[in-house]
Order: sequence, then structure tokens, then C-alpha cells
Amino acid sequence: MHILVTGGAGFIGSHTCEALIKRGDKVTVIDNFDPFYDRAIKENNIFKLKESNAFTLIEGNVEFADTLNKIRGQKIDAILHLAAKAGVRPSIQDPLGYEINNVQATIKLLEFAVDQKINQFVFASSSSVYGENPNYPWKEAEPELKPISPYAATKLAGEGMGHVFSHLYGIHFVALRFFTVYGPRQRPDLAINKFVRLISKGEEIPFYGDGSTSRDYTYIDDIVSGILKAISYDKKKFNVFNLGNDATISLKQMVEIISETLGIPAKINYLPLQPGDVPITSACIKHSKKSLGFSPETKFSEGIRKYINWLNV
Repeated sequence: MHILVTGGAGFIGSHTCEALIKRGDKVTVIDNFDPFYDRAIKENNIFKLKESNAFTLIEGNVEFADTLNKIRGQKIDAILHLAAKAGVRPSIQDPLGYEINNVQATIKLLEFAVDQKINQFVFASSSSVYGENPNYPWKEAEPELKPISPYAATKLAGEGMGHVFSHLYGIHFVALRFFTVYGPRQRPDLAINKFVRLISKGEEIPFYGDGSTSRDYTYIDDIVSGILKAISYDKKKFNVFNLGNDATISLKQMVEIISETLGIPAKINYLPLQPGDVPITSACIKHSKKSLGFSPETKFSEGIRKYINWLNV
């Protein structure tokens, strides 16, 4: 297959591109190397990928016509749309920027899919679309989704536009709601990356709230496995799947596991809870297991060990 991957130089994207090429696919990546974090990190993510004849990189923004024109007319079997302006807290300061990068870009890509007769579209959504929802664990069929950050709202809007295009044009649209992905190449702004580096140096870690906030952490290998299954999914024109680990870990537990794995006690700087953060994320993955064949295998303690070994701290 020939897969168009947006955001392919990022954390999840680069891992997925490696898996696609390993199984024999051709990959074209569009990435704008957004300065949200150091470009050199993304360059390093795809360093080995560039050695493959099956890998092509296009630098540019999806919402710009000249970017998509560079691949217009090529035979593309599926689009994997991972590109997005990331971060819950930064989105509160720049809601319009997030709408342009996340919603408008998704619409442009959907229009491109219709024009180029690309029938398979996989969209990276987020667990943040559930907002402060007390109905744990969260199910895809939850009738009321009330996001509490602009980032979350843009992800829900992307799902909505996917449904529209699936209904109007018959595109197979699969939305994947990722639950706190971690592992090698994780973004430097995310908690596990920060905590491992700071604790290993004996420095204080920022600890928001009383430690009771919980996340459903999902290891990168399990996420990639789910993505590959979604690229081949064709049972329904439109579907939404949770990709989580089916277990929640509190902030306190997370710090304890990192400290135990490093063999270094954590120095904690207690801070108030941040606007836009939800108290818990919790995935029900029954639907994903049954309909997608998704089955996460990595326990949190094992994933942390693998991540720390990769960092070599």
C-alpha cells in the first residue's frame, strides 16, 4: 500500500512509519516541523527512515494547496492524519491557531481524499474529547461529549467533519481516540519525559494537585498496533475507537514507579491544578477489542522500564 501520513516526523508518526515500511508499504510523509518543540528531535525521529527508498518526506502545511499539490495524482491507498497542533494548556492561549491547524487542515485533507478518490481515512483523535465525564470507563458511544479545552474541541470537530464526509462521499473514516501515549521519542513537554529527566538529575518535578489525577497511559507499540489495524478497517463507513490501556494510573503512582525504576527518590514541587486538565481519563476498549482486534500488551511498569532504558539516563 501507499500511505500518506501527516505528522510523520513526530512521536507517534515516526514509529508508525517504521512499522508501515517494515511490513512492505510505501510511505509519504507531510510534516511542517512545527516549532512547538525542537526541530532536531523530529529530524532525529526520521533519520533512519530517510535511508529507505519507500519513504518520502514533504515539508509543508496540510492546509496549503501547494503542499498537497506535490502528491496530487499519485496513487494513494489510505491517509493517516496524525498532524495537529498539540497541547491542552497551550491551546487555551491560542484557540484560533488550533482551529486553523487542527480543523481547517483536516477539512482540506478530507477534500483532497474526495478529489483523489482515496477511500480510507484514519484520524488521530484524543481522549480529551470526553471532557470531565463521570461515566467511567469512557465508551465511544457516550452521548454527551463536552470538551473543556480548545485542543479537545478541535479533535471533536475533526471527528464530526469525518462523519460528514463519510456520509456525503462514502469515505471509510476511522477516528482513533488516543489515551496518553508514552514511550521512546515522546514529546519533551509531556509529563513522563519531564519527570524521568528531572528525577534522574535530582531536580524538582512539577506536581499539579494532590496526586490523585489519573491517566490511562498507553505504550507506543500498542498504539501503533491499533493504527495498523485501523488502516485496514472497512467494516463500517464511519467508526470511532478508543486506543487505551484499559487501566488508570494516578499521578502519585506514576511518580513512584518512575522513582523505583530509576532508583532515585523524587523531589516534588506541589502546584495547583491547571486549567483545561481533566481529573481522570479512563478507556473502555471492549469495542476496540471486538471490532478492531486491538489488544494492548504493555503494562505501565514495563513501559516505563523500556522508556528509561531507551533514554539511557
